[in-house]
Amino acid sequence: MAESYLPALLFVLFALGFAGANLGIAMVLGPKRTSAIKDEPFECGSEPIGSPRVKFSVKFYQVAILFLVFDIEVAFLYPWASLFRELSCEGALNVAGACVGTPTLFGLVEMFIFLGVLTIGLAYVWRKRALDWA
Repeated sequence: MAESYLPALLFVLFALGFAGANLGIAMVLGPKRTSAIKDEPFECGSEPIGSPRVKFSVKFYQVAILFLVFDIEVAFLYPWASLFRELSCEGALNVAGACVGTPTLFGLVEMFIFLGVLTIGLAYVWRKRALDWA
């Protein structure tokens, strides 16, 4: 059993060795002329304004997390859409993908429940004014 993992182990060792060798070569052969200008933070060609340690408003993070929550919903729609025919058929599917058994509403109701929970969450967030920037 352990011999089946040998190619993967060799690949990982080769990758780590290759990365380490490239880092070592870059450290030995790379340029080492530093200056005050090179050590400054670069902000798209403009002069840095203020400290880079500025605190963001909690509202920024709240909107970002809400965006992720409601954006992940789309990631769950794709697998459901690809399995919709199988979820909505009690029997097998034929070669063309049509339901041979009894068609059901399971796949559709399942997604309506999922979207309903998300809609309730969106209504709650909207009611609490969590999406306002002010």
